[in-house]
Amino acid sequence: MKSVVYEGPKTVSFQDRPKPTFTKGWALIKTSHAGICGSDLSIYAGVHPRAEAPLVMGHEFSGTIEEGHPTLKRGTRVTVNPLLRCGECHPCKTGQSHVCENLKLVGIDCDGGFGEYVKAPINCIVPLPDNLPMRLGALIEPFAVAVHAVRQGKYLPGDNVVVFGAGTIGLCVALTLKSYGATNVTVVEPNERRLAKAKELGFKTINPTTKELKEKILEATSGVGADFVFDCAGHPSVVESLTEIVKVRGNIIIVAMYKQPPKVDMREGMFKELSMKFVRVYTDKDFEIAIELLSNNPEFEKIITHYLRPEEAGKGFDLLTTQTDAVKVMYDFT
Repeated sequence: MKSVVYEGPKTVSFQDRPKPTFTKGWALIKTSHAGICGSDLSIYAGVHPRAEAPLVMGHEFSGTIEEGHPTLKRGTRVTVNPLLRCGECHPCKTGQSHVCENLKLVGIDCDGGFGEYVKAPINCIVPLPDNLPMRLGALIEPFAVAVHAVRQGKYLPGDNVVVFGAGTIGLCVALTLKSYGATNVTVVEPNERRLAKAKELGFKTINPTTKELKEKILEATSGVGADFVFDCAGHPSVVESLTEIVKVRGNIIIVAMYKQPPKVDMREGMFKELSMKFVRVYTDKDFEIAIELLSNNPEFEKIITHYLRPEEAGKGFDLLTTQTDAVKVMYDFT
């Protein structure tokens, strides 16, 4: 089968690999579309703590049932919630399995959707609505991350919001906020090409390398500061700004994963009585909401900037590791 394979740090290749073999409790899916995620970039860089080469990456994907599902017939359009939970730890037993102490993912801890066929646990396979195109089915997972961040952050319509990062997750968060009634969302991003995409989607934008960020946010909020700040960048240069631009008793939501522990100004957090919330992946409910969100907002497809054939394996990662306009890059297996 056609596959995009991680072979080692900064090395991916197109390969013809055997189709996955049957495993009890799992079903085989014929892949349609699969998106490159930030986690895949960490694997590609060779810094992911669990992923081991050779690996077929990909945990954002859609496809059709091929065989092995007890209730869904062959050809049924599906996506996969890629979280592999142990079911035995305290979080799993208390309804918080998305923060399972032994959490693993399809496409990281086992082969994923960057292959023409992929197998997944039956209980992780989710049918897609008839009106949802397969390419949008592969966007459900990142939008589930955004839905979880917005819901856990307890955003209220009418509040001022700053989103750091105009990559996939940042734009998914901004679009989710917009769908929840947000009218005052500012996206902060140093890449002008990605800023252009944020502007195209209707958001206010700031390039912090060319404009004084704190000054601009205070000016836009009558000197008060932002009600909510979502960190979807995960870059050390962002950390100082988080506490500076948020208002007194404001809310900071950490969505991005930091590669190294950052330094946070705890004093300013205390002086302002700030709330800082950390979020991780999503719950099953968030995943359901993301499906509904994409079904009702087909324009969210605009964050997909590139469709590639699996034979263009390396190009996808080149686009996302250099200064380009790429946001969401997808491999098309159809």
